[in-house]
Amino acid sequence: MKKDITELYSFIDDFCQIYSGYEKKQLLPGNKQRNRLCSMSLSEIMTIMVMYHTSHAKNFKYFYKTCIEYIHKNDFPNALSYNRFVELMSRLFLPFNILLHMLFGEETGTYFMDTTAIKICHNKRRYRNKTFAGLAKQGKSSMGFFYGFKLHLVINEKGEFIALKMTKGNVDDRVPVLDLTTDLTGFIYADKGYIKQNLFINLYERGLKMVHGIKKNMPNKLMDLNEKILLRKRNIIETVFDYLKNKMNLEHTRHRSPINAFVHILSTFISYCFKKNKPSINYSFDLSLNYALIPN
Repeated sequence: MKKDITELYSFIDDFCQIYSGYEKKQLLPGNKQRNRLCSMSLSEIMTIMVMYHTSHAKNFKYFYKTCIEYIHKNDFPNALSYNRFVELMSRLFLPFNILLHMLFGEETGTYFMDTTAIKICHNKRRYRNKTFAGLAKQGKSSMGFFYGFKLHLVINEKGEFIALKMTKGNVDDRVPVLDLTTDLTGFIYADKGYIKQNLFINLYERGLKMVHGIKKNMPNKLMDLNEKILLRKRNIIETVFDYLKNKMNLEHTRHRSPINAFVHILSTFISYCFKKNKPSINYSFDLSLNYALIPN
């Protein structure tokens, strides 16, 4: 079924016009650089990548050869061949990075943080994988061992991205926390894997309080009722991970180029940012009213 992509293309095209001016000022042209123009514009290529993650196709080749070359043939009259399009995907790495940072959400003071595994191949084939040799590492999550990367994500209660970072699979979940939470203040809710006293103190001194559960061997601590309720809502970030992986094809094992793999991941994040109905928490609770109802 054909979708109306006018609004999406208009937004990306406006961005590409600003980016093209920025690129001309910042990048130095090479002495032997060819000035041959591509038949497809940068905005068209970016739009196609974003469209893929909102479609029902599980394979980009199938999506391109059916949806772009037939269904949206009039929208992309100068569509390239599939092989040539894949060759040009690497050009999207820098503009996708800039666009993603522009689409980050509002700093509301309530944040949720977690990590998920990004597998790039089966564990049995990790020693034969040449595409990500020296980049991916074997790690362990709550679902077992995997070979690939880790996605560290911070969102607000509206389901909007606040900060994210990709690391190797063997990196501890607590290592990128300080970089992810720079300039953030308020409360951040995480699971028990982020428990570390020095980390809690460093964040608290910067105005950000980390709220998490306790392990069995830890002494019990009093927790504010408001914080306890929001801690139980921490599964919102698990919903975001599930949507990225199962609905938008964030994770697959068919990559043949590291740069194209990261372009695929970035386009997934941008497609999610364009989503209107994000997983969110409709939370309005006045603690003072609760105290007023308690009899003397």
